[in-house]
This record gives sequence, C-alpha cells and structure tokens, in this order.
Amino acid sequence: MGLQFLHTMVRVSDLEQSLAFYCEGLGLTEMYRKDSERGRFTLVFLAAADDLDTAHKHSAPVIELTHNWDPEEYTGGRNFGHLAYRVDNIYETCEQLMQAGVTINRPPRDGHMAFIRSPDNISIELLQQGDALPVLEPWASMENIGEW
Repeated sequence: MGLQFLHTMVRVSDLEQSLAFYCEGLGLTEMYRKDSERGRFTLVFLAAADDLDTAHKHSAPVIELTHNWDPEEYTGGRNFGHLAYRVDNIYETCEQLMQAGVTINRPPRDGHMAFIRSPDNISIELLQQGDALPVLEPWASMENIGEW
C-alpha cells in the first residue's frame, strides 16, 4: 500500500496574525493560497525551509491554514496533539521566538525539545536536529508556562 503524508490543516481566526507567527516567527514559507468567494474561506499552504523543494514538486509536506471569513470561535482540544518541526539550534530558535513575543511553554531544558503555541492555541513541538545540545542556562532553570 502506498501512503504519503500531505498536510495538516489548522483553522485560524486571524490570518495575518497567524502568517506572522508561522512565517516570521517559525520561518515557514508560503507556498500557495486559495481564496473561495463561494465557500467564504482562504487556504494558505506553508512549508518548512528544508521541505521547499519537495513541497514545490508534490505540494507536500505542508501545513494548511484555513481561515473562514465568517467569525467562528475555535477551541483547541488536546486531542489534536501538536505539529512538530526539527530545528538546527533549539536555543537560537527559542530565543528568536521569544524576541518575537512568543511564549516558550516548555523550555528546552534538555537541549532537545521545546513547545510553543500559535495565536490560535495550536501546540507546536520543536526538536533539536541530531543529538541534544549541551544543557545551558537560562534554559535549564526555566519553568513551564501554561500547557502544550
């Protein structure tokens, strides 16, 4: 049986705020978008830097941001789980996100893993490429904030 991962879809309440988070904060790239006047929604597909070539060829793997034009309240259930991205340097990534105003919910105390949340409360796991980095301050002493 052939099987290929295509995308994960998350609904967003503020498209511009979400694009700032995913693109400027996390560093994803907008691949393409679709506006549907009839369906009253916008779909925006984003890819991680190391997936750009594959995403251009196959439209995958990507994250699909779905913005419904009519106001709707989204409540994020923990049953969704999370999105996960591998990063070159977990400390640098978390520092850049903090500089952009993103809360690090689970700091990378172990030099390997951290969790943040999108503006729509989607849990995102960040994992260090390769082996864990040496444990460093201030990360090692940082407390968890909220949930992930």
